[in-house]
Amino acid sequence: MSNKLDLSKEFVGRRALVTGGSKGIGAAIAQRLLDGGAEVVVAARSRSDTTPAAATFVAGDLTTNEGVKAVATEALAALGGLDILVNNAGGSRAFLGGSESIPDEEWQSDLALNLLAAVRLTNAVLPALRDSKAAAIVNISSTAATIPFPFDVHYGAAKAALDYYSRTLAVELGPSGIRVNVVSPGPISIPNSDELRKQFPISGDEWFQYVPLGRIGATEDIAEVAALLASDRGKFITGVNYRVDGGMTAR
Repeated sequence: MSNKLDLSKEFVGRRALVTGGSKGIGAAIAQRLLDGGAEVVVAARSRSDTTPAAATFVAGDLTTNEGVKAVATEALAALGGLDILVNNAGGSRAFLGGSESIPDEEWQSDLALNLLAAVRLTNAVLPALRDSKAAAIVNISSTAATIPFPFDVHYGAAKAALDYYSRTLAVELGPSGIRVNVVSPGPISIPNSDELRKQFPISGDEWFQYVPLGRIGATEDIAEVAALLASDRGKFITGVNYRVDGGMTAR
């Protein structure tokens, strides 16, 4: 008898909500959960041509408390409960003039999207997660929380706060059987990041001198780790931050 796992069925019967799931890393995670048999709702401001077709789409603005509550209500109504929450929504604008060039409103915007969206949505769906027998929260952070980038300090600070929040939540919710983990992507090939790298006075090849594996990552690399943490394969993993960065932070 083979003990090989059938990953095409590991999420059968599981219900998942993925924010920022219309494109990039979020879309890859949503598709990976769908491929494993999950029922998935993706939430974002708008659809894109890469939004997984098999997912239920919910439009919403996660930067406001009202917007978060609306997304939670619609998602839970569509799913009838919740087993997996992936807080992936995030993003930022770079300011090449350094930290002093970042206006106050950008700090507020980054904190709302990269930290408070996850906090508010988690609070909104916690009752449903408590009713699940296999509840998992996966928060998508960034290696920017670890490596100082003056042009993006507002983003890194918000993600560092998300990391601390996630560790604390893992301790708090552990007795309820709810696991909380973090995935921190390094340089990943997505349109926004690819465009950002073009703004710097170094070539594409020079970027990779900082990555021991010598290449940029793919969205599927993040999705596979998120799937591990959301699945029964990771049933004894909580409070952990997985840095998927080709070894960049090891330097």
